[in-house]
Amino acid sequence: MINFPILSVITYLPLVGILLILFINKENYKLIQWIAFITAVVNFIISIPLYFNFDSRTWAMQFVEKIPWIEEFGISYHMGIDGISLLLVLMTTLLSALAILSTWSAVTEKVKEYMISILFLETGMVGVFCSLDFFLFYVFWEVMLIPMYFIIGIWGGPRRVYAAVKFFIYTMSGSVLMLVAILVLYFINHSQTGVYTFNILDYYGLNLPFGVQFWLFLAFFLAFAIKVPMFPFHTWLPDAHVEAPTAGSVILAGVLLKMGTYGFLRFSLPMFPQATIDFIPFIAWLSLIGIIYGALLSIAQDDVKKLVAYSSVSHLGYCMLGMFALNAHGIQGSILQMINHGFSTGALFLMVGIIYERRHTRLISEYGGIWKVMPFFALLLLVVAFSSMGVPGTNGFVGELLILIGTFKLNVWYGAVATIGLILGAIYLLWMYQRVILGEITNDKNRHLSDMNFREYAYMIPILVFIIWIGIYPKPFLDKMQVSVEHLIEQIKYTKDIDEGEKREAKKEVKELKSKRVKELNSSTPELLNS
Repeated sequence: MINFPILSVITYLPLVGILLILFINKENYKLIQWIAFITAVVNFIISIPLYFNFDSRTWAMQFVEKIPWIEEFGISYHMGIDGISLLLVLMTTLLSALAILSTWSAVTEKVKEYMISILFLETGMVGVFCSLDFFLFYVFWEVMLIPMYFIIGIWGGPRRVYAAVKFFIYTMSGSVLMLVAILVLYFINHSQTGVYTFNILDYYGLNLPFGVQFWLFLAFFLAFAIKVPMFPFHTWLPDAHVEAPTAGSVILAGVLLKMGTYGFLRFSLPMFPQATIDFIPFIAWLSLIGIIYGALLSIAQDDVKKLVAYSSVSHLGYCMLGMFALNAHGIQGSILQMINHGFSTGALFLMVGIIYERRHTRLISEYGGIWKVMPFFALLLLVVAFSSMGVPGTNGFVGELLILIGTFKLNVWYGAVATIGLILGAIYLLWMYQRVILGEITNDKNRHLSDMNFREYAYMIPILVFIIWIGIYPKPFLDKMQVSVEHLIEQIKYTKDIDEGEKREAKKEVKELKSKRVKELNSSTPELLNS
């Protein structure tokens, strides 16, 4: 496996599928769908050895590929993953395949272009998680915006153009700030080492004054906070989710939002540790506001898809809160909750898509009592809702428990406020379930709805397996990230200890200067009195 470029294969295999699709007549859309789906499934299968060949005993990057690219600028084709990015790559390849399967009957126009967009998007997403060169990372970061823009803008709902433009402008604005920060790091690194390089790992050892760290952290923060999205940068998300087709919503919630949280872990925390520590109260309170605000807005929604969209704002707030607890429980819980949110919220969007294909409405008031005609759908939706609200035995419970432990270690009040979000989460999910599933059928249009078919079971069951597996036995997932998380904490702790040591030395010097000044004054007092 060491000599096999597995990361490049899983990154660019979707492009091979695109090439095949280009030679097929668009009228033969069934063949196009099969080629796209088989390509995505094969890509997931090829990515599975990453897990079994990953060495959990080291924090170093693995499956590394490094080839000089534009040498005069220090740009290289540099790929690799560690315990932080491993699970995100695997989730991306799995959800991409399931998302394609979910659109079998939902997308009937311009199927060829749609499948090309989905596969192109997968290449961009995997590339972001694997890049170890800043230039390469930025290319993949920008590339994935293009297909998602078209997915929302062409195959979305009535307000699709507005939602697509808003999504693009928000994300692009953050990207420009990130590009400026990357260039600043590029020149600072050259001034300190004499070498021009975009190697991300080389930037970890830079000696940056706190003032520089502050502004660079702020630039990266705005780019990643928009992507998460954190309050108050979240306003593009509900529009994008509601207007996007089902597969677009699944990928947006399951993978694209995680690129913001991943960016904090990969860049902000290890590169700007002093600024990270000083920003903890600010980010913690923004996260807590997002948790409560997102949950309250979910309660107020009459559109089930918009309800799920606002729940993402709340759930990603927990990820940010656990991350900036800066302890093992909090960061491990944050990473695991990124995976959990991808499965749980992705599954909620898939199930909304199932009933939307039958009724072509997402209004909660249009439903009620459908457990009588769709019993298996009702059962699966209940499990997914339990997962999203963090009921014991599901994946959401493990992630939220670790985050709360880490948060209470950081600050008891932060933990207490975060706990309120769990209660609100149960309220909006159970109330939604009651209005959509339970009771009597009051709308005659719901009396003859068909239950889930084989294809719908095929893309829901894999997600349910992970929901239960992580909930009952999370150790295989936590073990893969543990050493990488511990190393990240050590990087921040080492800088914090140095910073505190410098403060102690400064206080000692001030104290000595004061003592010396007092002695000088005391010795000169008799002379002054005599004069």
